[in-house]
Amino acid sequence: MGFALIQSLPIMPNLVSNSKIRTPNSVQFCNAQFPTLPAFLVKQRLREKKKFLATHLSPNASSTSSAENLEYTVEPATSVKFPASLSLPGCSSSLDLLGTGYREKVFAIIGLKVYAVGLYANISVIDKFDAWKGKTATEIQKDSSLFNSIFQAPLEKSLQIVLVRDVDGKTFWDALDEAISPRIKSPSSVDESALSIFRNTFQGRPLKKATLIFLTWLDSSKMIVSISPDGMPSAVDATIESVNVTAALFDVFFGDAPVSPSLKSSVSQGLELALK
Repeated sequence: MGFALIQSLPIMPNLVSNSKIRTPNSVQFCNAQFPTLPAFLVKQRLREKKKFLATHLSPNASSTSSAENLEYTVEPATSVKFPASLSLPGCSSSLDLLGTGYREKVFAIIGLKVYAVGLYANISVIDKFDAWKGKTATEIQKDSSLFNSIFQAPLEKSLQIVLVRDVDGKTFWDALDEAISPRIKSPSSVDESALSIFRNTFQGRPLKKATLIFLTWLDSSKMIVSISPDGMPSAVDATIESVNVTAALFDVFFGDAPVSPSLKSSVSQGLELALK
């Protein structure tokens, strides 16, 4: 069963434009550790994996491009630029882009883009998936066990949402809650508290076009939220501690019926290349 993360957003076509939105594009390389490998092999493996991902994700990349020169990826449907690598408040290491996509709302049979979205993760997550080496993107995309393994992996991962239209905070939360709550069959007091914190983070907050929203999983039971209307966030706005809430949110994007099929498809293609 899919979730429409922004189902209740009011559609105002005049607010949608073809202008490009840019997110910060500075590149910072991951500090992932491979304790069983010599340092020079660690760096080599990271460079190779970054090049695989960046070459696949960037439409401007060529087969001879180096990862160091590929500073961002353009999500083609929205023209939003995503940095290849970023550091977030509350995270212990920089995170690398695994794929991008967009969320669309249908209005009067016309599809309007609501936001662009990218998945970032500690690049060392790739080394935990040897069992999927050689799998095609199609096989990866259909394999719920792989995405569950990504969620369960004790490594930081984050969704960067970039709004491409104005939305008020209450509307955004109401739509998010409609997506998350049905996945929690019998919410506990811990779940209710986490949802309350989540709700209060967005209530009364205007979310203008180009606002950045980061939903970051520190582990399978804890996530942080950072929101910034102008550039990268400098602080954590909320901490959510509930494995049911964090798992439900991950399923919204990477379950069997994701709200952004383009994101899951892009991540699957990136994983196929990285796992070769």
